[in-house]
Amino acid sequence: MTRVTTTTDLWHHYGRNHAEHNRAVPDTFHWIWSQDSGPGPELLGDLTGKVVGDLGAGTARQAAHLATRHSPARVDAVDASPAQYAMAADLFGHLAPRLRIIGSDVVKHARTAPDSYEVLYSVFGAVDFTDPHELLPSLATALRPGGRLVFSTLAHYLGGAPAAADVVPADVPAKTPAGEVTTMRRWVLQEQVWTKVLYASGFTRITVERLPATTDMPRSADTLLVNAVRQA
Repeated sequence: MTRVTTTTDLWHHYGRNHAEHNRAVPDTFHWIWSQDSGPGPELLGDLTGKVVGDLGAGTARQAAHLATRHSPARVDAVDASPAQYAMAADLFGHLAPRLRIIGSDVVKHARTAPDSYEVLYSVFGAVDFTDPHELLPSLATALRPGGRLVFSTLAHYLGGAPAAADVVPADVPAKTPAGEVTTMRRWVLQEQVWTKVLYASGFTRITVERLPATTDMPRSADTLLVNAVRQA
């Protein structure tokens, strides 16, 4: 396993309390924002014997679920955050070699791993927080011809504002490791925008499904579930 370093880890606080109180491999895998229902890993197809990549895996809970319950050859859980890497390694490092926890920027990792994966996925992960013009072509490179990319992302901004009509990010709140308030960039795009940029990046057979929120609580959100195949 390879450690990554960065000057400011804006994911330092994310998931820490959960990691301290729940060390179990999840029994379920959900795509939607509320993580309580909806479709599961069946959308990835039969993973038996396949090499799978989790993009922006965080503490690798979804990756651990797939590695232990769906018989892949290997799941690579990739995340650039040193804090997330450390928590993932502590929680699920014992699942190696079927689960490989990788501390790396997703674009950099994908560019150095051509034709390596049959399936790549992201659950509100790196696809949300990386410029699609950089990320998606690198993912097409990392997938084998005919390989599948599946990701869930926000269908609109938290709070209800509509998604962007072009490939432009918004600044969203974040905290530094010291607790100082800052911002990070997040891409919240309309369905047709995702379709256009995916096609331009080397994908075909693109489908986008909107899954409604299961609650009307503040900061709830609909989910876009996107499925695409690398062009042969």
